[in-house]
Amino acid sequence: MAERKSFLIRVDREVLDAVQRWADDDLRSMNGQIEFLLRHALRQAGRVAPQAPADRNTPVDNVDHESA
Repeated sequence: MAERKSFLIRVDREVLDAVQRWADDDLRSMNGQIEFLLRHALRQAGRVAPQAPADRNTPVDNVDHESA
């Protein structure tokens, strides 16, 4: 597993509450949801290589359902 690093972030309360609700819906922690969203945005922007669908953090819209 990759090294993990902690950092502080300031976020508007409304945004934070919305992300918490989304995390609850997806059965993730707040931290897990934020990392999920960041990874998704990075892949969409072409900033990181796509990950294998077996990765639990891969967004559903990036999974190839045809190969199953």
